[in-house]
Amino acid sequence: MRKVIVIGCPGAGKSTFSRKLAAKTSLPIHHLDMIWHRQDKSNIGREALILELNKIMHGDEWIIDGNYLGTLPLRLQHCDTVIFLDYPVDVCIEGAMERLGKAREDMPWHETEMDPAFYQCILDFPRTQLPVINDILASCSNRLNIIRFKSRADADAFIESL
Repeated sequence: MRKVIVIGCPGAGKSTFSRKLAAKTSLPIHHLDMIWHRQDKSNIGREALILELNKIMHGDEWIIDGNYLGTLPLRLQHCDTVIFLDYPVDVCIEGAMERLGKAREDMPWHETEMDPAFYQCILDFPRTQLPVINDILASCSNRLNIIRFKSRADADAFIESL
């Protein structure tokens, strides 16, 4: 486990899990939200994101946290391990709500209220993104270590076992 991607629904706790994993493994961590978003809430654009990802992925060790379905196939080409936080929607909504008003090291701003479009994205995740993720992961399951957690307790137990 030297090149790890952490994926899951918004609010699942990808960044929190990634920080815990980095603390246990000493792998450098890269938050896709910090790469993609600018402080003014604009973004760097897809081409710039791909350039930044390629710089990271050509390193010997890393954790990349973030779902970003459009870049998932690219990241899967370079990683050896996928951690999928596959939690129920209510857990993800609770996670997103808990971070409101808090400064975060994985986002260039802090949210003070739940954006309705973001909330809808969480609600829609099992229908719109989960089937795609499952198909993509199935296509590379023979060459990657794919670890899927269904609860925070299972993910925490994994971290403790390292």
